[in-house]
Amino acid sequence: MEKWTHFSVTAETRRLWRVTFDSPPINLVSPEMLTELPRLVDQMEAASELRVSVFESANCDYFLNHYDTSRVAETPKELGASGHPLLIDASTRLSRLPVVSVAKVRGRVRGVGSELIQAMDMRFASERALFCQPETANGNLPGGGGLEHLPRLLGRARALEVALSSDDYSGELAERYGWVNRTVADSELDAFVDTLARRIASFDTESIAAVKRQVNRSTLPSAEDLQSSYDLYMHSFGWPGSQRRLPAATAAGRNQPGDYELRLGYHLGRQPAEDTHDAHVRFEGQ
Repeated sequence: MEKWTHFSVTAETRRLWRVTFDSPPINLVSPEMLTELPRLVDQMEAASELRVSVFESANCDYFLNHYDTSRVAETPKELGASGHPLLIDASTRLSRLPVVSVAKVRGRVRGVGSELIQAMDMRFASERALFCQPETANGNLPGGGGLEHLPRLLGRARALEVALSSDDYSGELAERYGWVNRTVADSELDAFVDTLARRIASFDTESIAAVKRQVNRSTLPSAEDLQSSYDLYMHSFGWPGSQRRLPAATAAGRNQPGDYELRLGYHLGRQPAEDTHDAHVRFEGQ
């Protein structure tokens, strides 16, 4: 298989692959990853015997983190095979593949990392997992599918709560909201997901593909809807609020590099507000 920059692919069998994210130190999504994800989907499409792909992380503290906003200017401009930006191309085609994609989440999954697993077919979380869409607190908006997938998964009110609070949500709450299929004890996560993945991988590809195709009819957003948010997200970096808030977030991250990412929801609640001195709040809805 091809050698990748920030993830590896292991064929456990011809029917079951494992994709392991590994982008030290905190699994930020990079421009290189955006370029490689459509090529990974290409390989999954070409593997005629592939039934299931499990996505996991080499870092138990960070499954897949937000986009590296210090490199926004390097975001690839080319389009994928579907004619859409690479992130939208990869997530849209992944959802529609006749292959079951399963996220096995330990640690933090935020921003575009969270949006990528929303495009997968199933999500299972450790009790140690944390979920977040942090973009609004940085003066932006979720642009990788969160505003399209979350209302379908959580319902309108909870999707708005998640997107507008920009806070961290525990694995237990993520299960209750419908963000993940279920949350289990960390010690049980591997056995649970691997047993399910191997079970599905033993079934016939025609049946798997037909089930996905029929369910997809009423559950997936269009690529055009996804691109609408993506285009607005890229445009939002020119908004005054984004130009004010992102440098403050970058400075805070430099000053407290470990704690800032570990407690991102807390620190985002302390972002500077333009019009008031008492806007430093922490949402305690969990």
